Amino acid sequence: MAQEKCRKYGPSTVARLRVARISELGAFLDAETGNTSDDILLHKTQQTREVAVDEIVEVFLYLDPKHRLTASMKVPRMKEGQVARLAVINVSRDGAFLDVGAERGIFLPYAGMRGRPQIGEVVWAKLYTDKSGRLAVTMEVEDELRRASKPAVDVRIGAKLSGSIYNITESGAFLFTDERYIVFVPHKEMKERPRVGEEVTVRVTYLRSDGRLNGSLREPKEKALVTDAERILHHLESHKGKMPYSDKTPPEIIKAKFQISKAAFKRALGHLLKAGRIEEKDGWTFLYDGTLHEENEKEARK
Repeated sequence: MAQEKCRKYGPSTVARLRVARISELGAFLDAETGNTSDDILLHKTQQTREVAVDEIVEVFLYLDPKHRLTASMKVPRMKEGQVARLAVINVSRDGAFLDVGAERGIFLPYAGMRGRPQIGEVVWAKLYTDKSGRLAVTMEVEDELRRASKPAVDVRIGAKLSGSIYNITESGAFLFTDERYIVFVPHKEMKERPRVGEEVTVRVTYLRSDGRLNGSLREPKEKALVTDAERILHHLESHKGKMPYSDKTPPEIIKAKFQISKAAFKRALGHLLKAGRIEEKDGWTFLYDGTLHEENEKEARK
């Protein structure tokens, strides 16, 4: 324990160390404890080039499978305070690990998460040093992306922009576009909730005075009407031309069956009724074949 306390360097840090000696395994770096048994191995496989005795090399320090402090010349691609899109390479009960280009992934604690990232996803994150002196990452990047953004100019309502989600709040989602614009998407403008880090294409709906944008992940109403109508027709065709759903059906059932709102469902039904594609009777909806129409006319003549 006493030896551990006198160590100057710890895991998940970047250091500049002197090559003390060379062996068949690789180079041993001076840990500056005054005890050569504390020297840190820079294995041949962890060297990006040959090194010489007394040379100062920049290395990333980590713990090997036997819990020994080990060095690698594969250091993080980014500097502290920088923000980048990073891949999630592992998830544990304490947090996640992101790929910053070093020999090992850098820890992302739960407190610094936005949502719950999964292995393989790519998220916005910032590299920093935690209270213990180790490198860590956080997905709390709002201030950094705000400073990196630029005002939207020459952007028109209806324009399509691509970007990635960096935060989702009770109000909606925020994304950083390829042009470095910030776009806010209210929850009502999402067909389904995206994941933090997800790349999306947004339709601009409003130009704000502060240079930011409001957008939508939904289709324009005219196009959505056709899409929703096609979804209803497909359901009818795959259920023998009838379904027990109409404009009187509760919204939660409509949402579960068709993944659209009650208002959108009613608009699509109205469109299909007007086009003569469907008929309604006693809370049921039918593909139009003329039979119900004839029955209704007979009842009206009685």
